[in-house]
This record gives sequence, structure tokens and C-alpha cells, in this order.
Amino acid sequence: MRTRMRMGSVLTSIVTSFVLAAGALAPAADARPAPPERTGIPRLTDDEGRTLTLRGWNVEDKANRGDQALTAITEKHFRDLRAKGFGFARLLIFWDDLEPRRGHYSAEYLRRIDRILDWAHKYDIQVLLDAHQDVFGPAFGHRGIPAWATRTDGLPFTPHPDDWFAEYFEPAVQRAFTHLYEDPDLQRAQARMWQVVAGRFAHHPAVLGYDLINEPMGELGEGEDLVTAARRIEARQLTPMYNRLARAVRSADRTNWLFVEPTPIVGEGVPTGLGAIRDHRTVYAPHFYNTAMEAGADYDPAAGWIESYEAAVTAYPEQRHIPVVVGEWGPLNNKLPMMGRFYRDAMASLSRYTSGWAGYVWCYGGGYCALDENGDFAVNKDRTATPYAPAVAGTVHSDMYDDHARVYRLTYTAGRCGTTEISLPPTAGGWQVSVDGRAEVRRNGGEVRVRARKGTRVTVTVTGSYDSSANRG
Repeated sequence: MRTRMRMGSVLTSIVTSFVLAAGALAPAADARPAPPERTGIPRLTDDEGRTLTLRGWNVEDKANRGDQALTAITEKHFRDLRAKGFGFARLLIFWDDLEPRRGHYSAEYLRRIDRILDWAHKYDIQVLLDAHQDVFGPAFGHRGIPAWATRTDGLPFTPHPDDWFAEYFEPAVQRAFTHLYEDPDLQRAQARMWQVVAGRFAHHPAVLGYDLINEPMGELGEGEDLVTAARRIEARQLTPMYNRLARAVRSADRTNWLFVEPTPIVGEGVPTGLGAIRDHRTVYAPHFYNTAMEAGADYDPAAGWIESYEAAVTAYPEQRHIPVVVGEWGPLNNKLPMMGRFYRDAMASLSRYTSGWAGYVWCYGGGYCALDENGDFAVNKDRTATPYAPAVAGTVHSDMYDDHARVYRLTYTAGRCGTTEISLPPTAGGWQVSVDGRAEVRRNGGEVRVRARKGTRVTVTVTGSYDSSANRG
């Protein structure tokens, strides 16, 4: 969703004051508590039953639409993703481009998605198709829900060019969400859109799943504070919507994963109000943004934001026993003095409870871009490229990367069959790989494959020094 330079001051003031008053962002003690056990959160798995870890980035083209939609995305995006050790992409698609007129689905747009997926498959990148919206859609100068599906009841809308998130609190935008969630004909149209997408791409080998709507928002009731409203919207509008869309997708695709998001308010350490999603392959997909950092502040470890976020965001998947994949994360200004510490703390936290993440965003330039114009990592973003195990054929006991020592260690008990995969990012000094336990080990460039008999306990240790200058596209 990150399209401007600042996070909305409305969200900053309302939510931050609420959570501070509640003590959710109380300063952490000098000695950090031990990371909590997250045994109640299952891991994502593939068709072979292997435990999956997704590491990658959002891939988008927000600049072009209509006849030029998606043309800014090229094969190079996926070649560079794989070259730097990533195997996952969250691809932004827009309903307004797919169905520019009600009932008319763009064959060319579907072909362009197909072409992008073919590139992803060529480089062994798994793709999540994300139905993206920013401030609802083009009726308000953004992208997402088509103008023909936007109903405002004549309520006012005032643009906020320097504070994009504040536009979510304009009466017309809020009412448009209410109609999307509650009007039967719009419910059917949204479901039909997903049937078209799932029907077209269900069997494409690059497709992992579908993110049903990006960062959904809604309408505040009279007298409601933002947190109360968010929980009501999640419980009474998002939960029924996700169940409707799940049924629509399953009419065309029985196997790929469904990703469901809370409102963005979860980013302030507020547990979601989502209810049960009645589907056999559901992933909880919150985003990981902090309003102060979005507004330009440096990371403050003593504020305890990461700890508060982790405690809040894990409650729902523990209760519902579903995997977690963070769909977006990463600050705008990654050059501030404490941002190296932020990436280290964030990566450690994400590894404790998620099955992976997609950073924002895989592009070449400034702002949120992962890479500069030359294809080198932006400052501190090289810290996201570490050794990891995209797939483990067995029961994982320990899976950890030590940023200080530059050591990755995976311990697991081999299952009945299958190959464990280790991804190694490029480095000038190279990575040293050792394996304890009887196993067949094959290494090919940036990939290590391990096979072992069922019941064998295997420990894979990877050591080396990481040099970002080696990471050119």
C-alpha cells in the first residue's frame, strides 16, 4: 500500500494514543525476555508435506493501467530475485484493470499476468496473487476496486496529497467500503472476480495462493474509536466477506492457499477481531508497519514495538491454528542510525512465528525500493538476504540465523521422503556448509539439497561473511 512519503497523521495520532494509554507500547526492560514459544502456530506446507519458508518481495506496477497495465514488470525482476536468494513474490493485481466495465474481463490483462507467472516459474519463484487496493480505488485517485463498484451516497471526499492514509477517513471512502461489504450485487461481483482469477491460474505451477484483499478498511460508527471500529469491521464484515470469497475461489481451485488480512490497525500491536475462515488452506497475512517509522522516525528498540506487535499478531493464528505469512514490511527511510538494528530485530522476530514474508518492494531506485538503480541492495536491505530453508522434508526442531556470527543452523528429523532445500545468497567470501547426520548432500551454486532416511536427525550449519557488494542483479 505504500504509495506516498508519509503514514497518515490520523492513524498516528488516534492509534498511538490509544495503545500508549493501554500500555501496549510500554518501554521494554533492559534485559529482553526470551522469545516465546510459538508451538500453536502451524507452518505452511507444500503438496509433499514439506515445511515451507517463504522469503521474497512484493512486485508491482502501480504507474501503468489500462493498455499499459503491468508493463513495468519484467523478467529481470524475477531473475534478480532468484539471483539474490529469494523464492517468493507477492504480485499486485488490480480489480479495476481486470474488470474495467462491469462483466467485462480484460483478456489482455489476464495474458499479462500469465506472462509474469511464466517468468516466475522459469526462476522457481512462488507467487501470491494479491487483489490490491489503495484508498479503495480509482474513484479516489488510487487503484483497486473499480469505479463502477464504488458507492458513496454522495458523501464528501477531500484528497490529502501529502498524507495518503488520511484519505481512508474521508466519509465517501468509508461508505464505499460499507457498500462493498454489504451490497449483495457487489458481493457477487467481487466473488465472480475471484472465480475468474482462480479459474485462470489455479493450475499455473508458479501460483502458491491468493491474497483476497489488501489492507481492508471500513467505516467508523458514531462514537467509535478506531480500534473498536477495526475489530467490529474485522468480525462483522471482513470475516463474512472472506468466507464468501473462499467459497468462490474453491469453486475453481481446491488446492492453493487463501491469504486473509486484518485491517492495518494490527500494526500498532492491536489483536484482530477476525473470526473463523471456513477453509482448509488459510494463511493469516498481516502487514508489519509502524506508524512512527512510516512518518520518518528512527527505530527505537526501547519502545518495545516489535515485541508488542508479535504478541498481538500471534493470538489469532494460535487460536485458529493457521500459518502466518507477513505480506508487507520494511520502512521507507532505511538509512537512519538504528535501521540496521531494526532489520536484525525484525528478522529475528519474523523467524519465530511466521512461515515467511514479502518485503516492500522489489524495484530499482529510491524510496521503498529494495535495490538501487544499479541493482545493488539499498542500505540495510541486504540484511534480508540470509541463508534459509525454503523447504524441509521432516519435522523442524530449530531453524535460526545468527546475524552477529553469520551462522545459519537448521536441525530437523527427516520424514518419509522428500528433499530439504537450503538457499544461500551470493557472497564474496562464499558459504561453508556442513551436515551432521547420515544424509546425501548436493550443492549447486546458491542451493543446497539434503536427503536423509526417515527418522534421521540432521543438522545443517552454514557459515560465512555476507558482502552486499557481491549482490548485483
